[in-house]
Amino acid sequence: MDDADRRRDTVVDYRFSLANERTFLAYVRTALALNAGALAVVQLLPDVATAGWRRLAAVVLAALGLVVVVAGYRRWSVNERAMRRGEALPDSWLTPVLAVAVTVVSAVVVVLVVVE
Repeated sequence: MDDADRRRDTVVDYRFSLANERTFLAYVRTALALNAGALAVVQLLPDVATAGWRRLAAVVLAALGLVVVVAGYRRWSVNERAMRRGEALPDSWLTPVLAVAVTVVSAVVVVLVVVE
């Protein structure tokens, strides 16, 4: 951050900053849940689909967890900067992408369980 950026920054009401942090922590919890789901698919569901399909589902869940935590941090950082500068908060692509991805993965799991 250069001097011009520091001069533009203002103090943000701590309640907004803490709310932003809680949102980031929710993304971290979501990422951890996705990673736990990935491990559960591989380790706890040996009778559902083949090992290859279970491994693929686990990789997709773990990769989604990685994307969520990195994008969640980025979103926290961008929102914090915008609040300090008095700018409007930017739109987020993360929420709809996460909703679609979890919907697709859930549908695949339902199909694997029903077919088996």
